[in-house]
Amino acid sequence: MPANLFQPLPDARSGECFDDLLSRPGCRVERIVSHGQTSPPGFWYDQAWDEWVLLLSGSAVLRLEPQADPVALRPGDHLLIPAGVRHRVEATAAGEPTVWLAVHCGEAAAPVRAGESPAARAEPQGNPAP
Repeated sequence: MPANLFQPLPDARSGECFDDLLSRPGCRVERIVSHGQTSPPGFWYDQAWDEWVLLLSGSAVLRLEPQADPVALRPGDHLLIPAGVRHRVEATAAGEPTVWLAVHCGEAAAPVRAGESPAARAEPQGNPAP
């Protein structure tokens, strides 16, 4: 039976929502809903797998090292973040939900949330709590 990425859309005003849509060895697809959230100060994602992101609605600004300029995303924009490239979310739309589709590829494609150690999530897990 088909599912819809936009319905039901969780209320992310009090915190980002992460939903695993598909999880297989070496591949994980998740929907992320943000509403004004950013990466915590000083926090950088540093993943051992590739991540491809597609912005479906809202807006976002990412920062990737070693690039000096931030990357602004609007609906339809997509970006491959290779394994080992440190990155962070600088901004998401505050007045509307920002909906992302993220595809994590690689043997270590396990959920890592802001503030968690990648080593703590070395094994793929299903539907982790945000």
